[in-house]
Amino acid sequence: MVMLVTGASGFIGRRLARPGDRRLARCARGLPDEVQADILDTVALQRACQGVSTVVHCAGMSDADSVESERLWAVNTEGTRRLLRAAINAGVERFVFLSSVKAMAKPGPECVDEDWPGEPTTAYGRSKRAAEAAVIEAGARHGLHVTVLRLPPVYGRGGRGGNLARLIHLIERGWLPPLPETGNRRSLIHVQDVVAAVHKVIGSPQASGRIYIVADPVAYSSRQLYEAIRTVLAERPGSRLARPVVSCTIPAAGWRLVGRLGDALEALSRRSLPVNSDVVSRLLESACYSPARIQQEIGFRTQIDLMTGLREMLL
Repeated sequence: MVMLVTGASGFIGRRLARPGDRRLARCARGLPDEVQADILDTVALQRACQGVSTVVHCAGMSDADSVESERLWAVNTEGTRRLLRAAINAGVERFVFLSSVKAMAKPGPECVDEDWPGEPTTAYGRSKRAAEAAVIEAGARHGLHVTVLRLPPVYGRGGRGGNLARLIHLIERGWLPPLPETGNRRSLIHVQDVVAAVHKVIGSPQASGRIYIVADPVAYSSRQLYEAIRTVLAERPGSRLARPVVSCTIPAAGWRLVGRLGDALEALSRRSLPVNSDVVSRLLESACYSPARIQQEIGFRTQIDLMTGLREMLL
């Protein structure tokens, strides 16, 4: 079974492709079996899909890449539609689309599943939701085995972006005192578990036409994440971080005040600061997603717990 992986030079894509698989990258990277193509290049996509049985679509713009909704829509939505057409025309049998939990409405304090009502509020989320719809519709119309995987923040060695990386950066440099325990819950997934989930749905007939959240079944509070990150960083040779984690904290109200102060300083300096109201909100609020459906329907369960994943990432 030859697989085409789009976004093959990216954080997830480079771990997915196996020897003999085809790798699609927008810029030449010197990868084995590499096809250089833009996701909007219909002719190149058709060529890339020839002779493969499975497409795993990882390519796309991230939430942090751009605020331009037109560009997000072109790459994430229209690019997915063009890849689907190329795959169908080439006789591809299976198509796995890596989406995001941001294609859903914000969960607030709830821990939500795939049926959570409401629409995404960001341009990124809307572009992913529309791409999901295109994948499911193509599967129903053409008899294509399709599966959508909604991912929370993905972490692991080589992951450079996202809120977890920002949190690690602040703790590593000693800029962040211990966070308060607010009881919030935030979902994560290690990149090795993402790869395992992709291969599981490819081989599961029950996964055809389904949308699954893939997440660690344990959602962690920001305080728990803080303590876990600090504990692992303190294991580094020569680390100056104290162990155990000190117990004194700034209360949530104090953090919100710090966020507003950061906003004011950003406005005066016209420079981005490590802490502002948006960063504080992400530290204190919940973003919890349940993987119960994929566990129950096809028996997939994650294998990498938080401490193991952080050690793989940081040590």
